[in-house]
Order: sequence, then structure tokens, then C-alpha cells
Amino acid sequence: MKKVIEITKLKKTFGKTEALTDVTFDVNEGEIVGFIGPNGAGKSTTIRILLGLIKADSGTAKIFGEDVWDDAVSIHKRVAYVPGDVNLWPNLTGGQVIDLFLSMRGAKVDKKRKEELMKRFEFDPTKKCRAYSKGNRQKVALIAAFAADADVYLFDEPTAGLDPLQERVFQSYAREVQQRGASVLLSSHILSEVEQLCDKVAIIRQGEIVESGSLTDLRHLTRSQINLKTAEELPNLEEQSFAHNVVREKDEIVFQLDSDHLNDFLNYIEPFTVLKLESAPPRLEDLFMRHYETVKGGD
Repeated sequence: MKKVIEITKLKKTFGKTEALTDVTFDVNEGEIVGFIGPNGAGKSTTIRILLGLIKADSGTAKIFGEDVWDDAVSIHKRVAYVPGDVNLWPNLTGGQVIDLFLSMRGAKVDKKRKEELMKRFEFDPTKKCRAYSKGNRQKVALIAAFAADADVYLFDEPTAGLDPLQERVFQSYAREVQQRGASVLLSSHILSEVEQLCDKVAIIRQGEIVESGSLTDLRHLTRSQINLKTAEELPNLEEQSFAHNVVREKDEIVFQLDSDHLNDFLNYIEPFTVLKLESAPPRLEDLFMRHYETVKGGD
């Protein structure tokens, strides 16, 4: 597949703080990639480098095969960006700002599409921007982004401030631009959104990529939740290497099972009479928490 975004061994330091350390991942044509991590992990710094707003200390970042710093002007003509905190001109209406954003791109405004977007996002374009809530400010940027025919969409916490129904509208449009061949890099802390939308994920922790790949590739690293009930008492389950976080609840046992030790578990329970056995598939959130349960921070 054709690589549209290529990031290789990217490093960035602010004073004595190393914000990015050898960050490497890519986004292919027609692919939605989730870029996840807690506040302060380096997501926004990476996106600002991709936008040519700040320069990396070392490593390379390319979009369409062009250097994001040296060729920022030509790259920006084909890229749409939505930040997590949108600041607007207070004396302009939302509709005026949307038209301004589109004119700055040099894009011909598709009025029908713009009207459809405003209707779907339940957005009133006649109000002055000073009167908008955070969610409505996000809508201005999202409508302007989706109204433009970009080849790459960079979203940095784009649904911050939106209600769940509007989040679904965002997801539907993200799938739509993907279907026409555009690529999307989605930085988000909403794991359910990433899991529903993304073909691949890159997980960043303290400026380093700790896991990356397709969701299928990464699920083997997670643990399934097992709900088990047997006629006999299960001895020494807590001591088995495949079982984690064992909780005995009345006559049932709940625990986490390493997905690659399923046969060991089946061999263990074979001598017993199984009355109930439920297995919940591993989730992206489980993998995420394994990396972040001890990490705290703020952007």
C-alpha cells in the first residue's frame, strides 16, 4: 500500500524535556490510524510537527513523500486539520468562519455539502462565535474540514465537547472520506471511537511508541475476561501463570486470561464439572490500560 504519512525516528526536545523519542509509524492511503495516549504523551507535538508548525530536532516526517517542514505550503493544500481546542474570531458568525476557512484553502465551496454538514451536526451558522460553546466551536472546524476535499485529515481530539450523537456524525463522515480514498490520523482518548473507526493504532507513552499495528495484530497482547462456574472448588487458580486478577464472587470466578495460554486454562479445568464458562473478547482499552495504569500526566 502507498504510504501517505511517514514518520521515522522523530525526536523533539523542549528545554530539558524530551517530548518525542524515536517516534516511528506510518499511515497508508485510504487508512484510518488511531494515535492514542494520555495527555502529555506527545500526540499534539507529533501533529504540530506534521503540520510544519514546529520543527523536529531529528528524524523525518513526510506527507505525500514531501518534507513537512520544507514543503509545508504545498502539503497544506491537500490537508485538513481539526485541533482539540478551536479558537475563532468572536465577532464573526460561524457560517462566515467556515467560508473563510474554505477560502483560505482555495477550495471551491460546495454549498449543498456545507448545508448537509451543518444540518447533520445540528449547527446554527448565524450566531456570533463569541456565543458558541466548546462543542459548537469544534463543529465549525469539523464542518470546514469535511466540506473540503482533502487527501489527508489530521484530527487532534476532534470530538472534544460533542455529545454522543454528534460523535457518531463525526464517525460517519470519517468513514465517508476514507471510502473515497483519503487518509485519516485520529488522535483521541476515546478508545471506543478509535476501536470502531481505525484500521491501525499507534500507542504513545511518554514520547515513545510502545505498540503499533492493526487491531487484529495487537489483540493477542491483551487478556480476555473469563466468567467461570464449576460444581467443585477450583484449587490454586490464583497461582496459575495464565490467570490474573482473580476475583471469587459467590459461586462464580472472574479473572483475566492471557489469550495465548488458552490451552493451559482448558487443561486446568478439564477434571472439573463446568457449569458456566463465558469469555469476553479482549478490547483495545485493556491493551491501553496495561501501558498506562501507572502513568499520570497533563498536556
